[in-house]
Amino acid sequence: MKQALILAVSLILLALIFACSNDNAYKADIEKWRADHESELKAEDGWLSVAGLFWLKDGIDTIGRGDQYDISLTDNSVQDKFGQINFKEGKLFLSIDGGVQANADGRPILSSVELLSDDPGPATKITSGSQTFYVIKREDRFGVRLKDSQSPARINFSGEKWYPTDINYKVTGSFEPFESPREIEIPNILGGNFKMKSSGIVRFHLSGKEFALQPVIENDKQLFFIFKDETAGGETYGAGRFLYTDNPVNGKVVLDFNKAENPPCAFTEFATCPLPPPQNKLDVAIQAGEKKYTH
Repeated sequence: MKQALILAVSLILLALIFACSNDNAYKADIEKWRADHESELKAEDGWLSVAGLFWLKDGIDTIGRGDQYDISLTDNSVQDKFGQINFKEGKLFLSIDGGVQANADGRPILSSVELLSDDPGPATKITSGSQTFYVIKREDRFGVRLKDSQSPARINFSGEKWYPTDINYKVTGSFEPFESPREIEIPNILGGNFKMKSSGIVRFHLSGKEFALQPVIENDKQLFFIFKDETAGGETYGAGRFLYTDNPVNGKVVLDFNKAENPPCAFTEFATCPLPPPQNKLDVAIQAGEKKYTH
């Protein structure tokens, strides 16, 4: 009897040790993921380096340091007048002024170069000193996104803020696929809509209730969720957050809200973020993942 009691106690202790070990390993994994995420954000070409977004007009768009130019470089620009972009019928050509030193995709520009946009990409990247710019296409508009590795937002970054890791916010949902991917409209911060593909619906339980989220497809390996919950505008970013998951396996999707992250527009006014569609607005407070960033 005594031996049986000792065995039972030993088994309970071993189970507790195993559970504690698993919990610590999970927290360590989340901490590493968050550190890697912040490193990407703080990189020389990360979102904190974004210093401007300029929508192009047909014809000539001038480039230089100061507001008198259509595309205004930062004060870190060595040259006053940099050059110009000739934009006509979807074709873009950059011409640089004499004495300007700049590269296109790492190669010196002698006088001019054609610029390719990020749709379908890759965009032609122009670098000069601490600054980089390239053309983006959003719906039927073309613009120039400017980055500066010495931008105040990057230099003065105070770090991301996160909720404590809580394994209860790691849940497994059931994936309900469509017969074939459907095109849906995703609102964006520009006031328009992005047309994106969705492969199905994910249903899951949280806080004793069932919820559903509709992901969109960004690549072949992941599902991309743009969602908003009741913490938005208070503890978390008002426009909502992003969550990436692995593709479904045997009809199941693991949603780890401890990895819920702020969209780029939480860090810069020059991002063109998608916003949560109506079906992805959840009536629950998800106190997990990234909190609101305070500049």
